[in-house]
Amino acid sequence: MIRVNIERTRSRRKIAAFAVTGHALYGKHGHDIVCAGVSAVTVGTVNAVEKLTGVSLPNEMRDGLLKVCIPEDTDEALSVQIQLLLESMVVMIESIEEAYGKYIAIKTTITEEGG
Repeated sequence: MIRVNIERTRSRRKIAAFAVTGHALYGKHGHDIVCAGVSAVTVGTVNAVEKLTGVSLPNEMRDGLLKVCIPEDTDEALSVQIQLLLESMVVMIESIEEAYGKYIAIKTTITEEGG
């Protein structure tokens, strides 16, 4: 199963980080549409943030894992753009979960600002 954890700040509910772990096991390796969809959405979002805002998102990526942190010291206008792209990612992942809930689970955790 793919597990997606969206970490939000307590006060403003901004996305502070997200992590995607596991494999869907919906289909054979290389032919798994759930894994492919989640990968396209999440990696595509990281690439879109970096290309459209110029902000590099610290991340760790390897087989079955993508962890991304959102820099806290980003200019407010850029932060708004980044959050819009990230919220769009969440909507897309939720759409995948609606169709393939047996293979993907989304969880939101709340964190304090700055930590």
